[in-house]
Amino acid sequence: MAEERFFLYDEKEQTDIRYVSFMGRDTRYDLGIITTNRYYGKKIVMDLQGSRFAIIGDDDLQEEGYLEHVFSLSEIEAEELRDFLTEVI
Repeated sequence: MAEERFFLYDEKEQTDIRYVSFMGRDTRYDLGIITTNRYYGKKIVMDLQGSRFAIIGDDDLQEEGYLEHVFSLSEIEAEELRDFLTEVI
């Protein structure tokens, strides 16, 4: 017999997804950027090659070491990604 589930929420929502691929100095970035009404205006950024994702807003882009940690990037790679994300977030 199936155990009864306790949902905190279970909702559907229309979202906008942008897929983008670009070359940095030495690294290719393949991203999915999801715009949703959730997360206080932040976007879900998916690294499609590295199978990682994060909910990112302007404040996160300014936090030192955040992109390096979340996406396992070097400082140079994180700066390239930060430059791009600053334009779209």
